[in-house]
This record gives sequence, C-alpha cells and structure tokens, in this order.
Amino acid sequence: MAINRRLTTDPDFQEALDKQLRVRVFQDDHIIEAGGILLRFDEDTVVIQSGVSDIAYHARKACEFFELKRR
Repeated sequence: MAINRRLTTDPDFQEALDKQLRVRVFQDDHIIEAGGILLRFDEDTVVIQSGVSDIAYHARKACEFFELKRR
C-alpha cells in the first residue's frame, strides 16, 4: 500500500528531489501526472520527468503535488 504526502513547502520539494521520490500531480481534482520523478522546482514551476524523453512543467500554484512512498 502506498502513502501519499502532500508537498507544499520548499523543504518538502527538496526532500522529494534529494530522495528521488515518485510524485503525483493533481489539477482541478484530476490526476494529470503519476509516477514521475521531481527534477527541479522554484516558486512558480515544478519540473517532473516520467520517462526518458517525457518532461512536464507544472505551475506550482495551479496544481497539487503528492509524494508517493511505498510502505
């Protein structure tokens, strides 16, 4: 079973980046990204890589981000 933890602060995002945790992204209560790894972030944008050439840029204010941990 997976544990979801919401990423809201810079230290939350930095921990997910350092540990290369999988991330889920929601926008308007819909999953728009699942299982990608956080590449970088700033106050406006979060960059997630899902595959070798699949890189997505998400607006930090428009989306909700959750780290996905396995038990």
